[in-house]
Amino acid sequence: MSSSNDIQHPIRQPIDYSPLGRAIRHCRNCGAATAIGVPDDGDTKERAICTTCGTVHYLNPLMVVGTVPYFGDKVLLCKRNIEPRLGKWTLPAGFLELGESCAQGAERETHEEAGAQIEMEGMFSIISVPRVGQVHLFYKAKLLSDQFNPGFESMEARLFSEAEIPWDEISFLTVKRTLESYFADREQGAFQIHDLVLI
Repeated sequence: MSSSNDIQHPIRQPIDYSPLGRAIRHCRNCGAATAIGVPDDGDTKERAICTTCGTVHYLNPLMVVGTVPYFGDKVLLCKRNIEPRLGKWTLPAGFLELGESCAQGAERETHEEAGAQIEMEGMFSIISVPRVGQVHLFYKAKLLSDQFNPGFESMEARLFSEAEIPWDEISFLTVKRTLESYFADREQGAFQIHDLVLI
């Protein structure tokens, strides 16, 4: 193994170098301490670099996947039973797991949070949230039944028309923007893919 003196990177001590404060402090490969530097492989950004084996570690955005489940003119929302935003309403969504596609993750989250039977349709919204290092993807999904069996993360699951939605009680801005886009498209009679960035 190389010693820290053999690494040809300008290195500083570990700090919260990412805007998210999620610095990698120990190497996932060998467990040694990391330091912050620019890799000498042509990269231009600071990364966490192992001081022992030289492994470069990357922080990448997390993927949140979910659905806009609809039944007639109504959409399904879940009342959150967990933090953050306990007691607020949301579309069924959660973090993508390893080994699943985005659509599979969105379908799984809908089953887990709402106990809903759905038929997956196309991509509806792609929302980048750079300040928290996330990308939210929502698919349209046709509800096959208006009977639900929410999981432990949801207090309840309920159908809402546009006029009934508790807009002031929506959990996340990504959900609010997706709902607004959904109802606007529905009114126009044509759905499109919405690519948004939240600053």
